[in-house]
Amino acid sequence: MATLAFAIAGYLIGSLSFAVLVSRALGLPDPHTYGSRNPGATNVLRTGNRLAALLTLAGDALKGWAAVVLALAFGPRYGVHEAGPALVGLAAFLGHLYPVFFGFKGGKGVATAAGILLAIDPWLGLGTLATWLVIAVFFRYASLASIVAAAFAPFWALFLNGFRFDFAVGAIVAMAALLVVRHRANIRNLVAGKESRIGERKSAERPSAG
Repeated sequence: MATLAFAIAGYLIGSLSFAVLVSRALGLPDPHTYGSRNPGATNVLRTGNRLAALLTLAGDALKGWAAVVLALAFGPRYGVHEAGPALVGLAAFLGHLYPVFFGFKGGKGVATAAGILLAIDPWLGLGTLATWLVIAVFFRYASLASIVAAAFAPFWALFLNGFRFDFAVGAIVAMAALLVVRHRANIRNLVAGKESRIGERKSAERPSAG
């Protein structure tokens, strides 16, 4: 019962959409109404407001990190199952994708997933972030970097876990699969050569990572 309660709390934390909250605070348009219509840092950057994009990125990452860290810190006291922190992380990720506070219209989960991975294992998070950065720097496609990093995350998790498959690895596989699915429109645009590069302020129809 305690594990379920922590998972619900994780989902609610994940449901805080910082793209929307930051945009409202700074007087910017709702990110659902322009660019990719995706409430994420990359789309917020299309407004030209780098501070808003940075705050969105930090907020989305922090909420994923905080949900898992709180479960790690307080879960044992309340009898939360040892797999509880990974379940809470997955719940926070689902909250970002389908936020109850914003009509279940969420982002793609890249920053939130990064925060979750850093909390589960800092080396796992850093390895996945390094993968993202290498692809982003060389190709300048946030979506491609996100897809590649998501594909590599389960392998990093297995490597760090001694190639043992447990619930935490399973949760990471689930997040990676969901993240790739959320980027399916980006994959079509990449294949067609229509995907926006990092920093471009482009059309209202091109999806991007966030």
